[in-house]
Amino acid sequence: MKQNQNTIRTFMIICLVFILGQATTENDKDFKMCGIWRHGNASRNLTYDLRPGCEDIRILGNEFTLSIQGSITAKCKQSATITLDSSPFQNQSNFCVFWEPLLDLLIVEVNGRNRTLCGPNGLQGNCCTNLSPDYQNGSKLYGIVNGSIKGDPISSNVMEIYTFRGESINCKKKFCDEASENPGGPNMIEEAVMKSSKIGRVDLPCVQGTIIEMEEGFTGHNITLPAPRSNQSNTIPSIYLPPCLKSEVRKKSKVVLTYFRERTAKTFFKQKKSPKSPESTLLDDIVGISVENEIITNLPEPVRIRFRHSALPSNFSNECVSWDTRKDKDVMWRSDGCETFNINAEETECCCKHLTYFAILVQVKQRATVRHLKALTFITAVGCAVSLVSCLVLFYWLCKKRKGKKNQSSLVHRGLVVAIFLLSLFFILTGTMANVGNETVCQITGTLLHYALLSALCWMAVEVFHAFLLVHQVFEIPPPSWLFYLGGFGLPALLVVILVSIGDIYGQRKIVPSDDVNNPYYMCWMLDNEKSRLVHYIVNMGLLVVVMSSGMVMLFYVVRKIMKMQVLKNRYGVFLSIWGITCLFGTTWGLSFLDFGPFSEATLFLFCIINSLQGFFLMLRHFIMKRIEKTHESSGSSSGSSKQLMLQTHEKS
Repeated sequence: MKQNQNTIRTFMIICLVFILGQATTENDKDFKMCGIWRHGNASRNLTYDLRPGCEDIRILGNEFTLSIQGSITAKCKQSATITLDSSPFQNQSNFCVFWEPLLDLLIVEVNGRNRTLCGPNGLQGNCCTNLSPDYQNGSKLYGIVNGSIKGDPISSNVMEIYTFRGESINCKKKFCDEASENPGGPNMIEEAVMKSSKIGRVDLPCVQGTIIEMEEGFTGHNITLPAPRSNQSNTIPSIYLPPCLKSEVRKKSKVVLTYFRERTAKTFFKQKKSPKSPESTLLDDIVGISVENEIITNLPEPVRIRFRHSALPSNFSNECVSWDTRKDKDVMWRSDGCETFNINAEETECCCKHLTYFAILVQVKQRATVRHLKALTFITAVGCAVSLVSCLVLFYWLCKKRKGKKNQSSLVHRGLVVAIFLLSLFFILTGTMANVGNETVCQITGTLLHYALLSALCWMAVEVFHAFLLVHQVFEIPPPSWLFYLGGFGLPALLVVILVSIGDIYGQRKIVPSDDVNNPYYMCWMLDNEKSRLVHYIVNMGLLVVVMSSGMVMLFYVVRKIMKMQVLKNRYGVFLSIWGITCLFGTTWGLSFLDFGPFSEATLFLFCIINSLQGFFLMLRHFIMKRIEKTHESSGSSSGSSKQLMLQTHEKS
């Protein structure tokens, strides 16, 4: 009777263990069984006998031997005996058995030391997985104690043998399904390909991969990615790996290239949006590149990825973007760190200087084009040339007028004239330097052009401040001249020096005309990146708003003063004075805020004409005002003298 009760109890324990084991191991891709091997104090061995198939795996423990036997591998057939380190004072050892069916990899760890019984042999198609507990047999003294599967306990009793039965499935398909549902799926793919330890082509249903080994003396490598078995087209991307990709401290390094195409690309990269243009889309091909156990950035020579695709519509452009999984957990495409080169209508090359767990793609988005770019460029160039000559003439006249007397108004006007002269000069040169100069020359030209623009805006602000002083006569003694120079030339120089120290602000800028997208215009200016756009909105637009708002207020106030002058009762004089002050105060730059609605094109042309000819208008104003002054001086009119016209009574008195 007692024997029957023990038999029933043992049967119930086995059933309970089977149910727990089934729940914890069902649909598990990997297998991990751990426990404590209770053995004797004499010498100990690890024996194994593994064969291809999918039946079961048996883990046995006795006084002298820990044994792994069974038929669960795809290709591995190994049997041997390993002598383990022994100590006369140690009668138990911790151990774990690891099984990765996708890689056909089996490892046994005893007391913290790993021993590979079956090494990785590529990614397996059909494999033996879903190992679940089967037959078990207890022991009295020696055996396995506290057995567990992935941390879930099986039995605390001493067991002589644990048996686990497997199930044959399509491992690659199952792995792809699991990876596609995981946000870090692309990383899972790259890690699996890397672990396969197979140099050359690696195929999965969801991705095609290649492992390249870089050895000492690596001189670069060109490779065309493997095409899917079902698609041997000529649109497969090709990659050039530069010599600098090989680390000098390592004798060998592995590069993993993964290629996602069409349906699988859409599955693994679901949020295919660019932060700059949410309406943009991606082409079908996505390439992932990573180097084993390395994070690579700022390569001296870029990695080149050439994508082949169908010709894009004329109103679309392509751009190379990347998703850096170290920075963005969710899919986020960015153009930082990559340059785009259009080889022809059906080939685009991406040159990128960073290389981590990262996919490089071609982004298709509607072009940010400029209307009538050719005509506007011609008008602006002609206007700047006219202003260039006008500024030289006006500067000579102001210097000649300065002789023999101190005139602070003339000083302020000369500063504005010099700034507009520099702005016109560098704008004429920017297109030429972008096409014939090297990258350094273009960066210098773009820096000088930005400095000239900021200087012109600052001198316009100085004109506003000076006019305020003249109208209200705030100080009995006018401010020192160096204060105006500091505001007009010193402040812009300080801003530009700070921006140059930040870096990645100035360089070659591409502007695409809407009527001829294949012939873009290149200029040396601020780059088209997030950092430069932030600088544009804060520095350029911020300064323009300050000049515009203060200039409009001062213009309104000064015009009221001019309208009360007896000499300017005629419309001709009023118009010239108002127009001249408008140019001085820079309010014409406010037309840039009116580029919308049905009159946007007319506003664009008006903006380019007026502001490119600003030097000419300043010269015209000064000469006409001088003529009016002489006319009224000869007629004996004192109330309408140029002192009032120029609002400079206290300077010339």
